[in-house]
This record gives sequence, C-alpha cells and structure tokens, in this order.
Amino acid sequence: MKLKNIIAVSGESGLFELVTTKNSGLILKDPKSGKTSFFSMRAHQFTPLETIGIYTMMDTRDIKDIFEIMRSKIADLPLPSVKDDNKKIMSYFVEILPDYDRDRVYPSDVKKVLKWYKAMEENGFFDAHDEEE
Repeated sequence: MKLKNIIAVSGESGLFELVTTKNSGLILKDPKSGKTSFFSMRAHQFTPLETIGIYTMMDTRDIKDIFEIMRSKIADLPLPSVKDDNKKIMSYFVEILPDYDRDRVYPSDVKKVLKWYKAMEENGFFDAHDEEE
C-alpha cells in the first residue's frame, strides 16, 4: 500500500490524489469523479497520508501500519461508524492498536482514521496501490 500521493485537504471531505504542485497550491484529482481541481495554499491545509502517525506508549506508528492492521482484522472486527459514541469507537481502536497513547490520541483522531480508511477502501486505493507494489 502506497500513500505517497494521497492527500487530505482541510475543508473538503474525502481524499484526493496529487497530480502536481504549483507555487500557490496543489492540483488534486478527486478519485470519485476523476475531476482535477486547484486548491490554494491560502485557503487550505494539506496533509499527505504518508506523514501521519498515531502516538503509542513507545513511539509513533505510521498510518500505513494502522490501515494494514484494520484490513487484516476487518472480517472479525467490523469498522464502527464515525457516528457511534466515543466509547464504542475507542474500544474498537484498542483492538487495533492496544498500546496507543490514551493521553494524546483522541476520539476525533480515531474518527479521522476511520473516515480515511473508508475513503481509501471506497476509492480502490488499497487495491490499486497493492498492485503497484
């Protein structure tokens, strides 16, 4: 699974693929519609998924590792909805990453991970990037 060109954009739902960079922003492709759009650096913040990590008691685990654990356990441990209560979401996350840092990882962080996982799955990013490797 490669996350290099997968970008989360503030103020926009879902994930985007990086097409190219400009001095004042990024040109990103919406995987659902296939449409490319310019996003200004003045109006948005960009987060490449490959740079995201989850704090654990010892160090930080890459989001890629978290996604792989989630994929391997999906049959036995279905994803909760982001609309579920925080207790249910956090009990799911304990099953995924038992040693996460409870002082620095919040339910809102876990909800983002769940949303990104679902977006990766819906847009076929897991399958497409598995084939590239």
